[in-house]
Amino acid sequence: MSCNSPEQALREAIREACRTALGIDPEQVPLTYPPSTAMGDLASPVCFELARVARKPPRAIAEEIAGAFHPGEHFRKLEVAGGGYLNAFLKRNVFLSRWLTDGRESDAPVPGKIIVEHTNINPNKAAHIGHLRNAVLGDTLVLYLRQLGHQVEVQNYIDDTGVQVADLVVGFGRIRGMEPADVRERYSDERLKAEGLRFDYLCWDLYAEVTRWYEEDRSRLEERAATLSAMEEGNNPVADLAAFVAHRMVKHHLCTMHRLGIVYDVLPKESDILALKFWEDAFGLLKETQAIHKLEGGKNDGCWVMDLHGAEEGSGEDQKVIVRSNGTVTYVGKDIAYQMWKFGLLHRDFHYRRLDWSPSEALYPLWSSCADRGDGGHPDFGKGHTVYNVIDTRQSYLQRVVAQGLESLGHRSEASRSIHFAYEMVALTPGAVQALLPERELSEEELAKSYLEMSGRKGLGVKADDLLDTLMSRATAEVRSRNRDMDNAQVADTARRIAVGALRYYMLRFSRNRVVAFDLDAALAFEGETGPYLQYSVVRSRNILRKVADRFGAEQVEAGRLAEQADLNVLAEDALSEHWNLAIMLSRVPAVLRQAVDSLELALAAKHAYLLAQAFNSFYHRYPVVQEEDEQVRTVRTAIIRLYHDGMIHLLGLMGIEVPERM
Repeated sequence: MSCNSPEQALREAIREACRTALGIDPEQVPLTYPPSTAMGDLASPVCFELARVARKPPRAIAEEIAGAFHPGEHFRKLEVAGGGYLNAFLKRNVFLSRWLTDGRESDAPVPGKIIVEHTNINPNKAAHIGHLRNAVLGDTLVLYLRQLGHQVEVQNYIDDTGVQVADLVVGFGRIRGMEPADVRERYSDERLKAEGLRFDYLCWDLYAEVTRWYEEDRSRLEERAATLSAMEEGNNPVADLAAFVAHRMVKHHLCTMHRLGIVYDVLPKESDILALKFWEDAFGLLKETQAIHKLEGGKNDGCWVMDLHGAEEGSGEDQKVIVRSNGTVTYVGKDIAYQMWKFGLLHRDFHYRRLDWSPSEALYPLWSSCADRGDGGHPDFGKGHTVYNVIDTRQSYLQRVVAQGLESLGHRSEASRSIHFAYEMVALTPGAVQALLPERELSEEELAKSYLEMSGRKGLGVKADDLLDTLMSRATAEVRSRNRDMDNAQVADTARRIAVGALRYYMLRFSRNRVVAFDLDAALAFEGETGPYLQYSVVRSRNILRKVADRFGAEQVEAGRLAEQADLNVLAEDALSEHWNLAIMLSRVPAVLRQAVDSLELALAAKHAYLLAQAFNSFYHRYPVVQEEDEQVRTVRTAIIRLYHDGMIHLLGLMGIEVPERM
């Protein structure tokens, strides 16, 4: 945490008191928060843990520690409570002053690079609503980690040689009857733009056609197998078409995600893993360590498989095919090689090329892997200390296989730092289905359900851009109705921020192990646990500060001046608690972020933001600021409002949520 963290200060002070009073230097000093600030600002149950070492009752230990405790510049006092709790009371004016001026600094740099891989959309059709949860969770994790002082590299893996791309190539050839050159000419950027069409939307429909085409005659799957082999072999018209399709699709996906403020550092491509022989290195090491072996006989005759730990023999889950009998590598085999590269465990590296992906100029620098000679000046990618793979819970089994692959190669430490950030799927409420897919008639049974799962076969698929467009349209109508004097540019910018805030917060507010049933009305509501509610609370605080500045002078809301002049001691005792409660809640943001990252429950920070907004709204209704006649009291309240305004803008920014000027 940052240098002005009360948690860090208390841990250090208690540790020093333990050394003085007990001759013990506790490795950990756990902290909790009292239910009321009247009982203290921070508490520690460390005495209960020390009782086993000191061989004394916890309360007796607490009294010794309290006697040796030096308040210093941070604390007013340390009290013993209950059976042995230590309750600490901060020097409130000291911390209020610090939080006003530098309370949102990033933590000191942490050694070691963290790699976060997220989004990873198959480049065969438009991004859909389910992809948005992955991208929002991954992007927010990156923002939290960077705030906590970590160096983070963001990777978006492109599976451009997988089954889905192969099926699209089959669709163009067998269903559309087109040669590769025909596809390039017919679906060029210029021609589609002139016709008002999108390549990713056209491929969405074609992919559904291919699925039905296979179902009509399962022998047609041989086309898929032949196409996959040609793609993996490379340097042929089929592989070239697959590369063209994937590249076009990736550009669409990047534009979609950029609408949500989601950015990446590098796009490693599966085709380059194959072309640069990453798998050959990994395959040789796996065979050398006997992590895999070749089967003779049975349904997997001729396959290279990995025996899985903890699975019952003969259960069907006790072995995983890594290389098929025809010599092609399975997804998990390529992923083992990729994971090894991320940790710097391969003797090979990609070449890299700057990717010009945006419709006009590149909106941010982005690198893509390549197999031939690339561009110079790229960062040093890979070689991470810790790797987070953001993939839905259905991939848990495959993620375990990848980790076991690292462990079998003797890289137990890296396997333990290969972290699967799993999450549940996104569904739609019946109301959202009716709004987003009006052509889809719902049965009585479907209307009675709390949510409906996405299924392309059942016609329940919502494109990410369509969802964003709908949110934007609804937000625009709401902004216009509330702000008749806004010009069109202001309306558009405000609606964009509200729509993105609504979507991102909705994807973050639920526990990762809970299905998200997305509902348009609930997401966009200005009341309740929503992004717009949080944004509106900040706009309200900004309006208060503006009115104070207009009436009493701009210097009256400057953070530096407020830090010097705000004195909480001028408040009556009954009001002090609520004023201080809002400040202490804001001070807990770094601790909440750490807890959210450690548990991979990013919803903890989202919930904390909501509780802060509720506390602010209660404060706003109870305590006037502009109308307060006592200048000292008004200064304190202005300081609290300024602290909330700046702190919430920062916290929402860590969730990728921008606050509009007006709402």
